[in-house]
Amino acid sequence: MKSILSLLLLCFLVTTSVASAKTPGEVEIGATLREATLQGLSGRSRKLSEFRGKPLIINVWASWCGPCRQEMGSLERLSRSKVGKQLTMIGISTDDYPEEAKGFLKKAKTTFSHFIDSQLVLEHMLGADRLPLTLLVDAQGRVLDKYYGAQEWDSPEAIKVVAKTLRIPL
Repeated sequence: MKSILSLLLLCFLVTTSVASAKTPGEVEIGATLREATLQGLSGRSRKLSEFRGKPLIINVWASWCGPCRQEMGSLERLSRSKVGKQLTMIGISTDDYPEEAKGFLKKAKTTFSHFIDSQLVLEHMLGADRLPLTLLVDAQGRVLDKYYGAQEWDSPEAIKVVAKTLRIPL
């Protein structure tokens, strides 16, 4: 009985530490994103630094991720809103196969730029140990906040949070 309890405690401790572990090289809230090349999915490839000068929303997703698929419409509507027109929004797919990601984007009818992270560089740097992940980044490339899980980004509450965090007038 004592050995069973010890084993259960060990499993709990291992699970707890893994659940709170950071991804390798993760940029934490308050830190500036490092340079990276974004491989184009719905357009040309670009450097992450090309998005400096304007607030940025980065959404990390995958075509096989139900919550990612669920929130994509609200991200698209946010991008077309008054607040959305004052920032840049990009998507980063973690799909292994670009054609799967492109198929999803075609169905979702998104208009903002999407990239694919086949080398896991961005997934690790952004902290995408679970999906979807959305980052709010200031014009200088500093990560202001991270949101895990699907959100209704075009809801009045979310728009207020985005505007306040990114200092965009409503």
